[in-house]
Formats: sequence, structure tokens, C-alpha cells
Amino acid sequence: MPDPRFFESIGPLSLEAVARLTGAAAPAGAADLKVDRVAIASRGGPGAVAFVTSRAFLGDLGVSPPTACFVSEALASELPEGCVALVHPNPHGAYALAASALHAPRRHLGAAAISPEARLESGVSLGPGVVVGQGAAIGAGTVVGPNTVIGPGVAIGRNCHIGANVSIGFALLGDRVKILAGAVIGEHGFGATAGVAGLIDIPQLGRVILQDGVTIGACTTVDRGAYEDTVIGENTKIDNLVQIAHNVRIGRNCVLAGQAGISGSVTIGDGCQFGGRAGVADHLTIGDGARIGASGGILRDVPAGETWGGFPAQPVQKWLREVAWVTRSAARRRRGGES
Repeated sequence: MPDPRFFESIGPLSLEAVARLTGAAAPAGAADLKVDRVAIASRGGPGAVAFVTSRAFLGDLGVSPPTACFVSEALASELPEGCVALVHPNPHGAYALAASALHAPRRHLGAAAISPEARLESGVSLGPGVVVGQGAAIGAGTVVGPNTVIGPGVAIGRNCHIGANVSIGFALLGDRVKILAGAVIGEHGFGATAGVAGLIDIPQLGRVILQDGVTIGACTTVDRGAYEDTVIGENTKIDNLVQIAHNVRIGRNCVLAGQAGISGSVTIGDGCQFGGRAGVADHLTIGDGARIGASGGILRDVPAGETWGGFPAQPVQKWLREVAWVTRSAARRRRGGES
């Protein structure tokens, strides 16, 4: 279930209404069943509607079968008992439409910049122009810079430092967190799929969790999860102009230098180091203590403790040998042309 501090529930909807909204085909006898939320395949349960795009994920539905599931015609007969098949050529797109109809992000209410429903402990310092939404909570000793916006339901721990012009939404922050000027925490992650009229955005229903002692650099962006959370572990330090995509999980005591980019659903272990402009493709795992050289482009999993560089990245000694070989070969070709 999306966190009610951040997302308002709009449902329930009957499966007939869901089918009409999305263009899915539903069994006639199930039209009156109702759903009140969307869920991923492994977190369904009664009242949920999920989606499956591959046979590999059918097993997840058996953990807690949802009331209904968007699925292709080829997989419709393989759903667990009690799970109604909503047949659609693009199950992910149908899920996106249903999610938008069942959940809405909470927005700041009322004319007051500091909501009377916000909870501020003693010793909180707010700069001019700060906005704090309803249900937000800020711990003692925290300083918030001018023109920063803290969205509804956001929780910020004690002795944090939030710079000027920061935007924080859909997020839970621990103690001693530092967020420098212009950073954006918890905005909509990048996700789109095909719809009848073209590309449609996939609602992002997760959160951002920044654990104790995390530092986020100026103008860095950390996207909220698509359904699961984006999590940054204790004492991790992130430089300016870094992009952290949705569902990323970063361990403790990691360092990411400026302009690094981490794609969606990447898992990074403890104590990892990333040079400037390093990039990681989606759904990969970086093992504990791994090091990625500046401008390294990671396209496959990196084992724990290894140092990789280059593009596509590989173990650094292998990469350096190949660079040296190319350099020597080019020099020989030049000498041969001159003779």
C-alpha cells in the first residue's frame, strides 16, 4: 500500500470500471469485484490490482494473490486461483492508468506557508520563504534555508541542515542529514510506457529514505521509488550534480563524486566509491567496497572489492592493459606510414 502520509486513496473501483478505464478485458462474472489500490506482484492481497509482463514473475503472485492482475492473453490462464485476469496487450500501461485512478500524491493545502498541521520541535530554524506541508515533522536543532519547500508528510530528523531552494517530498530523513542548496529529493522518477494516445507516465508510489548522517550535494536529485523505496544508507556522501534514480539502494559509507549517475533499481553495497561522471545501467549490483573510476560506464554487475574503469567498464588493470596496447598499436601504424 502506498504510504498514506504521501498518497491519497481515491478508490475503490469495480473491475468493470477498471476495465473500462484501461481498455482491459475482464471476465463478466467478476465485474462487480472491487479494488482499492495497485501493488507489485509480490505485495498484492485482497483489494489490490497488480500486473505481470513475464512468466518469470508469475510465482510472485502466489505469495499474496491480488484480487486482479493485468496480464497478456498468453499468461491469463496461469494466474493463481482467485486472481482475476484483466487481459491487456500492455499490462504495464494498464497498471499505470489504474494507479493514477486509485492514488493521488498529497499536495500542500491552505494559504499558510507553514501548515498548522506541521509539527516542529523546539530549536528548529526556518529561513524566509520556507514552505512546510501538512503532516510534515521537523526535529530539534534542524536548520532550513530560505525558499526551501518541504512537502506534506515529510519527516526530517534532528540536527539536520537543509540548504536554500531545496525541494523535499515523499521522503523520510534521519538525524544529522545535510542537503545542500538546490537539491531535489523525492520527485517523480523517470518511467514511461506506451499508451493508446502515446507515451504515458508511470505513477511513482514509493518514497525516499535518507538514513542518519547522509550528505546530498548541491543540485543533486534523488528520485522516489516507483513502488519500493529509494534508500541511501548511513553516512553516505554524495557530491553536487549527481542523479540517483528510482528504487536505487545505496549502502553505508559510500562516496559518489560529481555528475555520477545511478540508473533505476541498482543495488550498491557498503563502502563503495564512484569517481566523477561514473554511470551505472539499471538493475545491476555493485558489491561491497567496489570502486568505479571517473567516467566509468558500468553495464554489468561489479564483484565486491574490485576496481573497474573505462567504457564499457571492466577490471581496471585489464582496461589499462588494453589502452596501452591500443596506444602502442597506433604508434606503430603511424611509424609505418611515415616510412
